[in-house]
Parts: sequence; structure tokens; C-alpha cells
Amino acid sequence: MKIIKTIKEFNNYRKNLEGKIGFVPTMGYLHEGHLSLMKKAKKECDIVIVSIFVNPTQFSPNEDLEKYPRDFEGDKDRCRSVKVDAIFYPEEKEMYPEEGMTTVIVEKITKKLCGVSRPTHFQGVTTVVSKLFNIVKPNRAYFGQKDLQQSIVIKRMVKDLNIDVNIVVCPILREDDGLAMSSRNEYLNEKERTVAPIIYESLQLAKNMFDNGEKSVERLKLAILEKINSKISDDMGKIDYVEIFDTENINNVMKVNKGNAIALAVYLGKARLIDNIIL
Repeated sequence: MKIIKTIKEFNNYRKNLEGKIGFVPTMGYLHEGHLSLMKKAKKECDIVIVSIFVNPTQFSPNEDLEKYPRDFEGDKDRCRSVKVDAIFYPEEKEMYPEEGMTTVIVEKITKKLCGVSRPTHFQGVTTVVSKLFNIVKPNRAYFGQKDLQQSIVIKRMVKDLNIDVNIVVCPILREDDGLAMSSRNEYLNEKERTVAPIIYESLQLAKNMFDNGEKSVERLKLAILEKINSKISDDMGKIDYVEIFDTENINNVMKVNKGNAIALAVYLGKARLIDNIIL
């Protein structure tokens, strides 16, 4: 497995590759959710490349850039365990050697859900992902459904800019108690970690209601809110949003139908946790 730190070195490596290239962009501190994307890529592609880069442009000034968990030695071992071919591991000055004058902005769908409380986040994501696509030149790129809005935004960017890459969205991996795997789970203290599964339990409650015929947006959202608030007190955290929407343009729906998504974000201690289900 090669470790490549510069764009020039990667270009030299890339031009000698043959076959289908699978790409998994990450910010490191890898867990089984990330590894599931790599395993999927390994099954479908000839070469699998992982990027590890904590992208500063997708963090707001009051967010956790410096405290974001990092473990490159462990990440290397995890990538090696699933037979990744190369890790692209650039420093910030390699990706952003000078103040950039160009950004990639996807309108409308980035102003909803997480974009309300994190207004600059998706601009940072789409800019760095477009840069990585230009560097890696993959045939297929793998993203997790946990970041559902991100995957919808990336798909739209690829479509609008005619980027020749197939976006593959893979299922959420969960801990035994249902909590979606996330690097930010590291921020939870023992008490917060104990109550965190209520997030997924609330989504499951709404799914069961839908499966039993409930189509009211208001009643499904209210059930989720009440379920979460029954466990998470004001001094422990708060709900950022609960929304039900179509998965193409993230438009709110008047009546819930099969294929719609329910997504939420919850502040719990120092962590902001997101989760979703597709009905």
C-alpha cells in the first residue's frame, strides 16, 4: 500500500494505473463505516484509493477543526486490512497552497437541513471533493448514507459539472445499540453515549408508524421530537432539526410516501450527531 503526500507524486502514480479506479474520500479517524465503503469499492473496482484529509474549509470558525480526532497510524492499519492500494494523505498547504479564488457552490439544496446551522459547510465540501476528483480521476466514488445530504449535493455537483464519476452511496453502519458510526461519537462522554441511541430509536418509531399507515408529516415529526426529548434534557443537548423530504431536491413533502427520507441532527454535549432513514 502506497502513502502519497503530494499531488505531483500522485499524478505520477495515477498515470500508470490500469483498470477501474474506486475512490473513498475521508477525513480519517476511520471506523467500520469507512471500511465498508472500501470493501464495496474493492469488490467493484481494480484499484482502491483512499484520501485522508481534514478539510479546513468545511469547518466554521466555531467548530471543531483543531479537536477533530486524528489517528493516521491506526488509519493506515485499517486501510491495509481491507487491501487499499494507496492513501492520498496531503497536508493543508498541498491542497491549498495559496488563498483560493475559486469555489464550487451547489445552490438551493445546500441551504436546507445541515446547511441552515452550517451555512459555509457544503461550499467547503463541494470544493474539496471537486479538487480530489480532479486529482484522483476515479471511475467510482463511494460515500455513506449517514451523510445523506452530502451525497445528494455531490451527486448534483457531478451532474451539473459533467464530472465523469459514478457516485455510489452505501448503507449506514451502526453500533450494536443502533447509533450510527461516526468519528464524532468520540466526543460523547459516558452518559451522553448511553442516551445517544435514542436518535435512531426515534427514527425507527417513525418508520414503524409509517409502515402502519401514518402519512402525516406533523405526526411523524412530533413522535420523533417527543421520543428524543424524553431522554435528552436541555442541559445535555438539543435537537437541531427533524425534516421529511424527497431525496432528489430535498424538498419538504406535504404527505409522506415510500422513498422519502427522514433526517435529523442533534446536539449532544460537544457532538453534533446526524442520522437518517429512507422509508
